[in-house]
Amino acid sequence: MGKHSSGSAGPASAREDTTARSGAKKVSGWDVPPVESLRAPRGFDLATFDRASTPGWSQGRKQAERLLDAHADELSDLQERLFAEGRSGGTRSVLLVLQGMDTSGKGGIVRHVIGLVDPQGVQHTSFGVPTAEEREHDYLWRIRRALPDPGYLGVFDRSHYEDVLVVRVDELVPPDVWEARYDEINAFEQELVAGGTTIVKVALFVSLDEQKARLRERLERPEKHWKYNPGDIDARKKWPAYQEAYQAVIDRTNTEVAPWHVVPADSKWFSRLAVSELVLDALRRLDLGWPPADFDVATELRRLESA
Repeated sequence: MGKHSSGSAGPASAREDTTARSGAKKVSGWDVPPVESLRAPRGFDLATFDRASTPGWSQGRKQAERLLDAHADELSDLQERLFAEGRSGGTRSVLLVLQGMDTSGKGGIVRHVIGLVDPQGVQHTSFGVPTAEEREHDYLWRIRRALPDPGYLGVFDRSHYEDVLVVRVDELVPPDVWEARYDEINAFEQELVAGGTTIVKVALFVSLDEQKARLRERLERPEKHWKYNPGDIDARKKWPAYQEAYQAVIDRTNTEVAPWHVVPADSKWFSRLAVSELVLDALRRLDLGWPPADFDVATELRRLESA
């Protein structure tokens, strides 16, 4: 895990090249692009948010699965371009932040979306209860250590937002401590963006009923017992407090440089498609090209032939 700063963009033809390669599998379906339909608006109200909805999408599950499959080539190509840029002195990276209650589908997104790209260019971190070493430092210490290196796609399964969610709900620190963290997080994310990180923040919201069904499935199927944590029931009992805490997160940290995207998570197929689109959009906006050779190609070809 490492750190990064800003870098240069590639040629404008990068996107056209990628589209041409995957054009045969191109599938449409969005009524409104997810970067618009899923971005948390001013005045967002979590209490009235429909967790079974599919904002911006009206084509159904099968079309969504086809589109997710069609993303594979372009996601892989753009991620490879980013990785190549980092290996060639570039300093940019992308960080996907996945935040949500238990069973909201974070792990499935990592498998089905991030799994579409080359794992050597991915740095994935799952944040749990802080270790003894981590508790000796500021709450952002472990986050900074996990930031993706230049050229990498970083993925946070939970994140620094745990320190204004579970910490707030379970009263692990005084209110004045977690209250100050909203501004600290905004400043931290602004620092990352200024240094070359594209941050994609996704809040996955599952309904109370759907969460219950998913927890029951984990209990009833032996092959899913490993995914079950008795603490999930304890957190479920605090549902109203968590919803209040999540509302505060959206209200206080939905900034222009690092906006929140709120994704209904009752339909796994939709949330996976939505996140794939958000990551793809972030990579496209980098306008990635292939780094130029730092050697004379003709000379190296002649050397190869004579070797």
